[in-house]
Amino acid sequence: MHCPVCGHDCVTDARTVLAELPGRFAPCPDCMGLVYDKRSPPPDIDTAEPCPACGKRFIDEVFAHIYRVMAAAGDLAGTEPLAAVGTPLVHPGFAMRSAPYLPPGSLVLLSRSARERTAGRLVAEVPEIRGVVRTGPGTPGVSDTGAEPAEHALLAGCDVRSDVFTTRAGPIVIYKQQSALHIEFPRERDPKILSLEREMDRHQPRMFVDACCGAGTLSLAAARAGIPHVIANDAWYAAAYWTACNLRVNRESCGVGEVTMHRSYDDLRRLPVARDPILVATANGAHEIEIYQGDLRLLPTVLPPGIDLAALDLFEKKDAGKIEAITRAWRARVGGAIFIP
Repeated sequence: MHCPVCGHDCVTDARTVLAELPGRFAPCPDCMGLVYDKRSPPPDIDTAEPCPACGKRFIDEVFAHIYRVMAAAGDLAGTEPLAAVGTPLVHPGFAMRSAPYLPPGSLVLLSRSARERTAGRLVAEVPEIRGVVRTGPGTPGVSDTGAEPAEHALLAGCDVRSDVFTTRAGPIVIYKQQSALHIEFPRERDPKILSLEREMDRHQPRMFVDACCGAGTLSLAAARAGIPHVIANDAWYAAAYWTACNLRVNRESCGVGEVTMHRSYDDLRRLPVARDPILVATANGAHEIEIYQGDLRLLPTVLPPGIDLAALDLFEKKDAGKIEAITRAWRARVGGAIFIP
């Protein structure tokens, strides 16, 4: 599938991602790698090259290579610990039981220290890196339609990557643009998905609304579980777009045919935060799925009657007063059961 960030075909369907998953980060018999102390600078030894047999390299060796490039460029002094390089996000991410051996193009690096020129060198010189993102002070996204949104900065390469989440009905693959969406580390059993599954058992819904859908994890988990009608919504452009993209990626397991896109990535980016709900994508088949971009408080204007269950996964859950006001208004206008994952 066409990637709106880099223009290449780096988004593949869920079947392809899952088929490659078992051996994606496993070493071959010829692989070797040293484990480094992340609290100290890497030792003064030559960094191992990728394995000549399979092309993979142990993640600590990759980080040592990144460290040396950043130190040579002046982004690091050379006295910082190895962990100062940044946060590694592998593609695809899934619940791992051992440190990975990375194939080419499998790592998005989040870093506070990398500069743009150095990021270009990293993408060119470190084969495992697919993109370098400079992190900012906030979490990517928007806490309210009246608030200033936050994004990180993609410095070089492409920051589109995927995560694989486990559900009772089977796995789902969630792509996201990492500079524009918050990090979700997959676990063997995700707490939010478990929460959704408990509510589905309790209420047996036929129509589910994921009112703050992010990249669409709960929406697609609900569709994969067999809920006949799923409606996803988010005010943030990247969340609405990637939910639609992820519906395409998982359409086979979600029981839908072709996904119709009503808004392009560029259309949505021109209005990063929407208030009035905009229809972004639809799909039909064994299930009916609609995706909107808009303020959840205005979403009831486009909802059909008969909503059984709604997830209100608000960005800032610490504001108890705001949560109570939103849930009270939702209950009055929409009805049905509500839960906060």
